[in-house]
Amino acid sequence: MNYPLVGAFVLVLGAVLVAGVLWLASGGAFQKTYDLYRAIVDESVAGLNLNAPVKYNGVDVGKVQQIRLDPGNPEQVHLLFAIEHGTPIRVDTVAVLKTQGLTGIAYVELSGGTRDAPLLRVSEGNDYPVIRTRPSLSARLENLLTTLVTKLDSLSNNVNAILSDENRTAFAGALADIASVAHTIAARKDALDSGITHAAHTFENTSRVTAQLGPVIDRVGRSADAVGRMGAQVSRTSASAGKTVDAVGADVQRFGTETLPELERLLEELTVLSVSLRRLSEQTERNPAGFLFGRRSAPEGPGESSSTGAGQP
Repeated sequence: MNYPLVGAFVLVLGAVLVAGVLWLASGGAFQKTYDLYRAIVDESVAGLNLNAPVKYNGVDVGKVQQIRLDPGNPEQVHLLFAIEHGTPIRVDTVAVLKTQGLTGIAYVELSGGTRDAPLLRVSEGNDYPVIRTRPSLSARLENLLTTLVTKLDSLSNNVNAILSDENRTAFAGALADIASVAHTIAARKDALDSGITHAAHTFENTSRVTAQLGPVIDRVGRSADAVGRMGAQVSRTSASAGKTVDAVGADVQRFGTETLPELERLLEELTVLSVSLRRLSEQTERNPAGFLFGRRSAPEGPGESSSTGAGQP
């Protein structure tokens, strides 16, 4: 038997087995590839450790590869995720810190990412694609409790201010005044009842008067309508009178421009005619025969030639 050959075979076989185990431990043919993404949170990441699971809607898709503070802003924590290649991380995907059960083991939950949203890419100025984050439930509860405590503290201060010694004294005085007024009202109960009864009668009388005033108001309204119609008729009559006055004015103007000059000339002729008639009357009175036989020629005066009248018939 060749022992060296057998020993060599055993050594080779052991080396192959060790190599196969190491290959299978590292993933072997089923080894996965991962894409790196970054997330920035503004809260404490207590309980979150390296290699903590990263889940997408409850399915393990990766792990936390790095946790570090932002050197420029210590309030922010930078997380680096190694997520399986092919996982649909989109621009509207959101990362939230969650705790698992009662153990308090923290992990990262990815959610969102609509079908039509584009895949998340590296933006300018960043080494990896940056996934948006949202405050965890514990952070939201802490903020809510802090706000509630602040409001309760403010309310307590206000209550203490209201219940100060001065305000308590003022309240006591006000209550005493109210009690005094109540006693006074109780003492004058009968007078108040009588006043209320008289007021009720007054209201009844007022309602009856109002009911009687209704027809009067209707008649006044009808009278007002009649006055309105009369005013309209007067307005139309005034308009007609205005037109008549305008027509009379035009006639008067024509009379002044056309008739008056003719009348003046007629009066002048009548004046001339009356003067002529007066002269004729005076001449007739002086010489009635001349009206019948005509006017005789006057005798020639001294120095007048008779030949002047010789040529006359």
